[in-house]
Amino acid sequence: MSKSRTEAYVDVALVGGGIVSATLANLLTELMPGLSIQVFERLGAVAAESSQGMNNAGTGHAAYCELNYTPKKADGSVDISKALKINEAFEVSLQFWSRLVEKGVLPNPRAFMNPVPHLSFVWGEDNVRFLRTRQALLSAHPMFSDMQITEDQGRLAEWMPLVMQDRQAGEPLAATRVDRGTDIDFGVLTRLLFEGLAGRADFQLHLNHQVKRLRRDSDGMWRLTVKDRVAGESRQLRARFVFLGAGGGALPLLQSSGIPEAKGYAGFPVSGQWLVCKDPAVVERHMAKVYGLAAVGAPPMSVPHLDTRFTNGSRALLFGPYAGFSTKYLKEGSFWDLPGSLRFNNLWPMLAVARDNMDLTRYLIGEVLQSEEARMRTLQTFMPTARIQDWKLEVAGQRVQIIKRDQNRGGRLEFGTEVVASADGTLGALLGASPGASTAAATMLEVIRRCSGATPGAEEFARSLRLLIPSYGRSLAAEPDLLRTVRDRTNKVMGLNA
Repeated sequence: MSKSRTEAYVDVALVGGGIVSATLANLLTELMPGLSIQVFERLGAVAAESSQGMNNAGTGHAAYCELNYTPKKADGSVDISKALKINEAFEVSLQFWSRLVEKGVLPNPRAFMNPVPHLSFVWGEDNVRFLRTRQALLSAHPMFSDMQITEDQGRLAEWMPLVMQDRQAGEPLAATRVDRGTDIDFGVLTRLLFEGLAGRADFQLHLNHQVKRLRRDSDGMWRLTVKDRVAGESRQLRARFVFLGAGGGALPLLQSSGIPEAKGYAGFPVSGQWLVCKDPAVVERHMAKVYGLAAVGAPPMSVPHLDTRFTNGSRALLFGPYAGFSTKYLKEGSFWDLPGSLRFNNLWPMLAVARDNMDLTRYLIGEVLQSEEARMRTLQTFMPTARIQDWKLEVAGQRVQIIKRDQNRGGRLEFGTEVVASADGTLGALLGASPGASTAAATMLEVIRRCSGATPGAEEFARSLRLLIPSYGRSLAAEPDLLRTVRDRTNKVMGLNA
């Protein structure tokens, strides 16, 4: 039987050792010095789940190349509103990282980020027409003014030689390109953010510690039961504010909290795989992130892309992701995660989503049953000269898409991220998947805003925030001069292409 002991109070308890907890810990430390912060990570290292380099897309998601952020509507028009929102959120992250680099909290940005052009590539007349419309709308906006487009095969070959080599002539092709794209190793960035906090008297990181239960005491404080997975010992900790940033592991803890805001939420897990090439003769011929269109019924995380990737300093090419299904909510989770999350208040939303998303079900079944040859054929639609012997299949991370109640349909499946917070601001959680890592700074600012009453001195953070993030409280989308000033700074500090 495991022993149990009780510990005292902490201002902030963060559950999960990934990029969002690392970001929130750094924001709180910069804005409210003196807060006691403790982080609990279930595994033996930080960034071992979704933040780990091979477990995510590695793209600085700025909506430059991701076509699912600019959906085509039924009347043929293109909606760019989500692209503008995501681009601005990524600029917030760049501003925050730039400030940490200037302060010496983060090292040379090349340790975790590399400039890599972002391209969107389509074929077929209808898709080319869509891309033209998308580029015209986006490039008319200051945030996307440098987006180029071409249908010229010679220019396409310059932009992406492996994609164009030995491609059959005659089919309409088009691509857009933004040189100010990035590849980010979120695993390295997460480790660096936590290392920047190491040694502070008010900060503690606990590895191999799993938060098992979460309940509110009568005085409004939260009591966490935490198990040391190495020693087998459990302890209890009282916290003024709790944030659940444990990826798919956030949902079960949110449900255990008992807050009314958690009711009706469920999770749909989707796994992924990459084809990876590390042959220098191939890798050196491609320096871009090339995104295509998702297959009918595919979740947005399965948008196919051929990427230059830098993980732990090593360069490779990745193609995928190929979707799969598992009932685990975490890569290192349990097959009981999904059935264990079923509640009376979320069962109907889950059944409604299953009813309304049969195309997704068929897609996932097809992906699970896909042969090695079939995966290669998909790759060869992007890279006609790809050889099976140059590529190795590797398992990517686990994502849990949000299912929530819907008055009209019973339930709906969401493919973004969402902050859930208690009414009194003492508990916050992040649910969902992409583009979570890229927009972590903006999302954690939302957590602070919605939960500001839970932390001492939070009313003063706006003034300090403008020193960290100059655009805070203003709109980059609506203020071209501010956008230009912000980008000039981040381009210089982070070494991005102007």
